[in-house]
Amino acid sequence: MTRKKKWLIGIGLVVVLAAVAIANLSLKRPTGVTVNTEKIETRDLEAIVSASGKVQAKSSVNISAETMGKVVALNVREGDVVKQGQTLLQIDARNLETQVQNREASLASAKLQLDQTRAQIENAKVALKEAEDTLRRQEQMFKSGLLPRETYDRVVNDVSRQRTNLLVAQQSMSTQEQRIKQEEANLSSANYDLNKLRVVSPIDGIVTRRNVEVGETAVVGTMNNAGTVLLTIADLSVIETEIEVDETDIPFIQIGQPAKITIDALPDQTFPGRVTEVGNSPIQVTAGQQRATNFKVVVTIDGQVPNVRPGFTCTAVITTATRQKVVAVPIQAMTLREVVVDAEGNVVPPEAPAPGRSSAPRPAGPVELKPGQQRKELEGVFLVKDGRAQFAAVKTGIAGEKYFEVLSGLKVGDEIITGPFASVRSLREGDEIRVTAATAPSTTPGGSR
Repeated sequence: MTRKKKWLIGIGLVVVLAAVAIANLSLKRPTGVTVNTEKIETRDLEAIVSASGKVQAKSSVNISAETMGKVVALNVREGDVVKQGQTLLQIDARNLETQVQNREASLASAKLQLDQTRAQIENAKVALKEAEDTLRRQEQMFKSGLLPRETYDRVVNDVSRQRTNLLVAQQSMSTQEQRIKQEEANLSSANYDLNKLRVVSPIDGIVTRRNVEVGETAVVGTMNNAGTVLLTIADLSVIETEIEVDETDIPFIQIGQPAKITIDALPDQTFPGRVTEVGNSPIQVTAGQQRATNFKVVVTIDGQVPNVRPGFTCTAVITTATRQKVVAVPIQAMTLREVVVDAEGNVVPPEAPAPGRSSAPRPAGPVELKPGQQRKELEGVFLVKDGRAQFAAVKTGIAGEKYFEVLSGLKVGDEIITGPFASVRSLREGDEIRVTAATAPSTTPGGSR
């Protein structure tokens, strides 16, 4: 055998031995799906609903003109603090002042005519008394035959005429009294219209908007046309946030639930509040506009909010439910699986994998069900049992930030598979698993729904 052939044989032996070693190492590698696990514990959970909206004053008044006219004086600016009854602006009053003077003159004329009518009544009473006295004297003479019939009839007619004059004067006085009442009402209306030209604040608050300047004309609104909004006064002693909540969250929100409000313009500050109003009808949208169905929810902030302005953007986090020391499962561990259940609703375990197999056999077609069994998609988790994955149906309650409340299906100490996401998604009942490391539990309560 030559030296060259010896070298070739030696090299071949080395290659064969290396291949055998690599094959042995491959056979010794652990098998199964790599997963992370966590043991079930009790936790404090908090379910929340978060939504954004706008800050607004609980009491806000838009001040419009009640009488058309030119603004001749403006006493406030935006941001000014005003008191109830304080004069805000003045509208030109010359036309209405003229109307008031005319009404005053008409009232004075009516009163003068009433005085004249009263004098006429007094004169009519005196004339009637004189005519009645004359009739009594003439009547005795007529009965004695000393007075002609014509003279007696003339005296009787004179009494009747004086009575008629008195009645007419009394009726005229009644008419004059009604006219005076009408003129007084007209004067009162004119004075009322005149006073409306001096616009005063109806509430204590802050001027949040000023839409008019001196010299501009204030327009009165009609049925079809809105009037000019001159000023807006807001009472900022009570601040509300009006947020839009998705329809899926509305069933969990109730009046009185606590909330935390953050205002974008006031960073690093959180204000406590409570739900004070939950809308019963969805928020109307413009025709042709498409968006999710939202409902209005009002959250009233407790206490004062410094430097706040209506219209600030805010976010409210409403606590809809809390649980203390309840069994909790990580949200990422939950998955959906189609399983077979019996007539009582219990999960029927699938066929166990044969010895040496990493997973249960996958049937070529649908498994034939026994009487009373049915397929059902259930929510649950995968437990770790003897190195394999075992699906357990779980009934959950409220949802926290990282954990679901467990109502049934798990107990404290159960080891469940929490990840990776791809592994949890693809796991099947009976699959062999390989645990890498347990995820450290989180003790921070929180919530989102």
